[in-house]
Amino acid sequence: MPKAPRKKFANTSNGATQVSAEKHVNSVFKFNTNLGQHILKNPLVAQGIVDKANLKPSDIVLEIGPGTGNLTVRILEQARRVIASEMDPRMAAELSKRVRGTPHEKKLEIILGDFIKAELPYFDVCISNTPYQISSPLVFKLLNQPRPPRVSILMFQREFAMRLVARPGDSLYCRLSANVQMWANVTHIMKVGRNSFRPPPQVDSSVVRIEIKSPRPDIDFNEWDGLLRICFVRKNKTIAAGFKSNNVIDILEKNYKAYLSATNQSTSDGDMEMDDAPSMTELVKKKIESVLTETGYSDKRASKLDQTDFLKLLYAFHQVGLHFA
Repeated sequence: MPKAPRKKFANTSNGATQVSAEKHVNSVFKFNTNLGQHILKNPLVAQGIVDKANLKPSDIVLEIGPGTGNLTVRILEQARRVIASEMDPRMAAELSKRVRGTPHEKKLEIILGDFIKAELPYFDVCISNTPYQISSPLVFKLLNQPRPPRVSILMFQREFAMRLVARPGDSLYCRLSANVQMWANVTHIMKVGRNSFRPPPQVDSSVVRIEIKSPRPDIDFNEWDGLLRICFVRKNKTIAAGFKSNNVIDILEKNYKAYLSATNQSTSDGDMEMDDAPSMTELVKKKIESVLTETGYSDKRASKLDQTDFLKLLYAFHQVGLHFA
């Protein structure tokens, strides 16, 4: 009778069967791709992300979406403390088990829940293999931190990342590009193929570095965003086309009335009443037209304008009492 084939086992020094972390995790639970759970499995990419953060031994690092901890354990080796924000309790439990009994256990704090809704403690650096559905909220939450991080190393879906770094005239240049680049310096670090993840996403990714400007530009965030919303509603149409919308005129008229009340000013037509809607609407339209004509931006396209252009436009509107927030 032929002998049954022997099964080969990879034994550790104490004779126990060695089980890879990947197989163990796969046997514990199924990844929820609806939550953006694509775990980074490429060790070279993981180490490259941590290296680009230039961590100091005194740093507190916020990691968004740590998953099973492939990035976390590398960050813990270099930072003083890691605050890991995780939505999925199963992932949080897996990460906790991974560091249990190691010197890193006391250096790790796990925040369970929705990062976007969470009140964040102080941190020096942010690192994230970002769930794609929170990409934009994550960026703007970091930009609006009272004490923003020194640097953020963030991985996004590739097209989103390329929008962050796009320049005027690029096909991907958009409101997101102009908005983020006003408040931060953004650079592309590396492209990451889909096969570097488990399970593989349908698209490639990219890693970017975001360094928030200090001091911050001396303009109101909501004002700036309000102007960009109008200009980029159809980025390849003329700027004047965006200001012809009745909704835009209504918003500017409402803000203009509030401005007049706050400054105790009258309109340029001495006999015009504040609630004289037709006359007020026409006045606002004339102000819009005069600003666009005098600045020369009437026939320009948002996709071609840079930060200086938008700042000039915002200042010109302020000069005639029109505001966007």
